[in-house]
Amino acid sequence: MKRRLMLFIPLVIFFVMGLFLWQGLKLDPRELPSALVGKPFPTFTLSTVKDESAAITENALKGQVSLVNVWATWCVACRQEHPELVRIAQESGLKIFGLNYKDTRPEAIRWLDEYMDPYQFSLFDEDGRVGLDLGVYGAPETYIVDKDGIVRYRFVGVIDRQVWLNELLPEVNKWR
Repeated sequence: MKRRLMLFIPLVIFFVMGLFLWQGLKLDPRELPSALVGKPFPTFTLSTVKDESAAITENALKGQVSLVNVWATWCVACRQEHPELVRIAQESGLKIFGLNYKDTRPEAIRWLDEYMDPYQFSLFDEDGRVGLDLGVYGAPETYIVDKDGIVRYRFVGVIDRQVWLNELLPEVNKWR
């Protein structure tokens, strides 16, 4: 009798694993939840890409609704979204702050000079500590931060015209 029951154990394990896989198929693979939504932007003190002597803190993000865009020169998708960020900065009046993630300062300066600079300033996060505190999976990622410095929304991926109009702009308008 025990031997017959032992034969069913692999079948039960297979069935349980199948249930987990079935549930996983219902999930959106683009959805990466952030533990920071609804919480203050992480504390930091960083220089900017263009000013090594600057000492910027999270308080610089307060006072207005803004976007914080995580970018890097090594990021191909960042190059793809960059023209849209320039357009948003020029047309919307929305302040955009950059977080240059795990990069080199000379390369980042060259990038901003070559492709235009949509940022009020771009923080230089050479070792990725602030990115880690934000829960960054990779670049590009963009956060909507309200006037009190609270993270209100997180978008992972390339911002194009449709993403801006259909996803980010409505979220920005909620917090203005």
